[in-house]
Amino acid sequence: MNKRINTMYFSATDTTKKVVLGIGNKVLERMGNQDHLNNIDFTLPKVRETTVSFTEEDVVIVGVPVYAGRVPNVLLKYLNTIEGNGALAVAVVLYGNRNYDDALIELKDILESNGFNVMGGAAFVGEHSFSKTLAKNRPDQQDMDIVNKFADEIYKKIATQSPIESVIVKGNTPYRKYYMPRDRSGTPVDIRKVKPKTNNNCKNCKICVEVCPMGSIDFEDVSKFNGICIKCGACIKKCPSNAKYYDDEDYLRHKYELEEEYASRKTPELFI
Repeated sequence: MNKRINTMYFSATDTTKKVVLGIGNKVLERMGNQDHLNNIDFTLPKVRETTVSFTEEDVVIVGVPVYAGRVPNVLLKYLNTIEGNGALAVAVVLYGNRNYDDALIELKDILESNGFNVMGGAAFVGEHSFSKTLAKNRPDQQDMDIVNKFADEIYKKIATQSPIESVIVKGNTPYRKYYMPRDRSGTPVDIRKVKPKTNNNCKNCKICVEVCPMGSIDFEDVSKFNGICIKCGACIKKCPSNAKYYDDEDYLRHKYELEEEYASRKTPELFI
């Protein structure tokens, strides 16, 4: 089987990365391919400046996190520059144990519109970007066992099916609107402009600047933002000094509601 295995992902806190690389490496292992994965991590803005193109000899595992039940809108421009040219694709979304809503079907549609044959799809669970307790430490070993199972099924489909059929995944078209939190009276609230604060623990190590996927944190003064905050959790979860935090009332209320309402473990969903 002469196929090149590629992985692509946006993963601010490394949860999507873990799943996508797990799938890619397992498929590569099953193929007995001595090549290394061709890996494209498009989390940081500089990488998203370059157009990527594939061929019919490629298999591409593409992973994105779920934001408000959809593919993050800040990634749409980049995702629509990727050229499939008949390559096989596996669409993967990762959500924080609430719901992936229409993110998976949206990612599938994007890839198909750009010339990919989407042969598989999956929705996995990772620790929520807002929380350190909701889906804590996921994807864990139980999740990774499912990753391996999914990769085996992907390999079998490539090896035994000709022509390879497109997959059907769960979701609605037209897509549902972006999920919005609500205040105590039930009125939707907009937390898009909320940004983390910086406390006195800050050692000015600049890690937050380096990991911000929007390139928004000011290098000279890391308490300032020069662009948008997408609430990805990178600057908070990767800060060695616990110097970043949120204090917005609506954000915190939404965070606590998520932690209480969606505490029960959800299982990844696979489509092949």
